[in-house]
Amino acid sequence: MLFNLRRSLTAVVLFTVVCGFVYMLAGTGVAQLFFRHQADGSLTADGSTLIGQNWADVRCPGHPLGSCVFHGRPDDTGPYAADPATHTSGGDNPLVANGVKGESGATNLGPRSRALFEDTRALVAYWHALGVDPTPDLVTTSGSGLDPDITPADALVQVPMVARATGIAPARLRALIARETQPPALGFLGSPFIDVLSLNEALAKLR
Repeated sequence: MLFNLRRSLTAVVLFTVVCGFVYMLAGTGVAQLFFRHQADGSLTADGSTLIGQNWADVRCPGHPLGSCVFHGRPDDTGPYAADPATHTSGGDNPLVANGVKGESGATNLGPRSRALFEDTRALVAYWHALGVDPTPDLVTTSGSGLDPDITPADALVQVPMVARATGIAPARLRALIARETQPPALGFLGSPFIDVLSLNEALAKLR
């Protein structure tokens, strides 16, 4: 009996050390050595490139709020914006906007939803007021509420707005979009995309 008990305790200690410490430290070491940026949350000076952010309240002197940067999916824009008066979070966005913390997750509004229809119409009007003819992505929220990426077409339709607010020539903005466009994963999975945070950080260097 003591022999079996000793073997059991030895196995518990061994697997605890190997699986609980050695494996964990090895995984962390490899991640930090070869994938440090990703392992640390893909952080930049302005946030994480993995999480969509609210750009609607960026200050643009002499121009409408948010018109001097590119926008992502409308998780906290227009009718989905957070409202501190009612303590409601904005759209699907988990970040803090207007002093209210958002939440992740879809709105779950169906295609026949009156609220979805009204919100989409309000978003179209929101974009038209900024001089943008929006793509479908720019007037529909992402499924996760965390989408940090847009398509090149989503960025290109915003060029006139950003050009007016920043004074940067449209041709330079289009060239910037082309440089920031990432190819599909492995060359064939998905579609070309642009990380909005990276695009706006590159835009800041042009200004």
